[in-house]
Amino acid sequence: MTRVKKGVNALKNRRNILRQTKGFRHRRSTNEAAANEALAHAGAYSFAHRRDKKGDFRRLWNVKINAALRSIDEKYSYSKFIGAAKKKGLALDRKSLAHLAEFRPETFKKVVALVK
Repeated sequence: MTRVKKGVNALKNRRNILRQTKGFRHRRSTNEAAANEALAHAGAYSFAHRRDKKGDFRRLWNVKINAALRSIDEKYSYSKFIGAAKKKGLALDRKSLAHLAEFRPETFKKVVALVK
């Protein structure tokens, strides 16, 4: 069998990795071994944080809803509102409630009055 030199493929692989790490700091963007390691971690973090992002947004929506509820009535809290909304069978999710609270406060007040 003939000998195959891998120079072309190795260079292609190296270029690919370094292209992906463009913008990373220090050795991680210029050194192949460090770049490989950085890419492996970046991939793992992005996978995990795609899951975390969903919880982060849910927490943000809860805060927005609670703030809007407190501006309507100081004693009325997020947990009381959500409990009452579930009993009434309100079909709006937290994302849409937070959007109403932020951009359409008069509509949100009507929803709160309906739930109360």
